[in-house]
Amino acid sequence: MRRARVFVHNRLAGVLSEVEKGRSYLFEYQEGYDGPPVSLTMGREVRRYEFSGFPPFFDGLLPEGYQLEALLRLRKLDRDDMFGQLLAVGADMVGAVTVEADE
Repeated sequence: MRRARVFVHNRLAGVLSEVEKGRSYLFEYQEGYDGPPVSLTMGREVRRYEFSGFPPFFDGLLPEGYQLEALLRLRKLDRDDMFGQLLAVGADMVGAVTVEADE
């Protein structure tokens, strides 16, 4: 199971886990996290979010077009490996959210 730490304004907000490769995912807020929510659709009032597909908020952070093609070629990633793409670009995304591998 791959896991990624999710930060909001450089503060650990929670962990995104790939439960079943390419099929199901889980985001869980860190115990005691009281900062801004990761997204408006993933408020802090719910601690665990389960997804039967790649979470839409994180999908929206992934590159498209030429940038996606370059990323796939450079990192030798599969086009369907959205979790791998997120880990590859996670430290350099637009906005307050960053992602890094939880090893």
